[in-house]
Amino acid sequence: MLTTFNDQNAETFRREPGAARRPLGETTDTELMERIQCRDEQALETLIQRFQALVRSVVERMIPNDQDASDVVEEVFLGIWKQAANFDALKGNPIGWIVTIARRRAIDRARHRQACERAELRFKVFTDTGTSQYAGDDVEKSAMKSEMAGIFQKLLSTLPPAQSAAVRMAFYRGLSHREIARETGIPLGTIKTRLELGVKKLREAVSAIGSREEWLFGTV
Repeated sequence: MLTTFNDQNAETFRREPGAARRPLGETTDTELMERIQCRDEQALETLIQRFQALVRSVVERMIPNDQDASDVVEEVFLGIWKQAANFDALKGNPIGWIVTIARRRAIDRARHRQACERAELRFKVFTDTGTSQYAGDDVEKSAMKSEMAGIFQKLLSTLPPAQSAAVRMAFYRGLSHREIARETGIPLGTIKTRLELGVKKLREAVSAIGSREEWLFGTV
């Protein structure tokens, strides 16, 4: 649940190591937000310089992965730019609003990471063609595994080629998002989007089947 920030909370964050200090007479946080609402890109740059360390600190509390944390920090400031019109100085100070956005983005990324890890594990088990893990399986279980693998192959073939290729590289070869981007020369953001869309469509397709395959995308 997101924390509600008041003036005391905001001051606590300002005292944290790495938090910005605003010299006397410098543009206030509220003034910066008002300029950002008027689409002043320089104001956004100033805001980033002022609060980047603080946002990073908030994000790292929930996301230990350094690259994921960096991505979320970028998303936070992009979100501030896009959602600037939603800021209302009468309802709170900018730092509280910014920290709330940072927490929300970090929580979303952490949940997404967990969901991807669960899906990846299920896909790997689902598509594993080795015999060691299934050495003790009886005939019925082996038949079920073969049947489900066939279903998965058919579902993969229904995806757009770009999404299908990304999913195959991630779940058959075990490549990370960045490894796929490096190997294909496609931007990382594009790879992430293709995988997210591909997995979403597979999840919907499996859900529509509604039988033994449901365990693939269920809650661990």
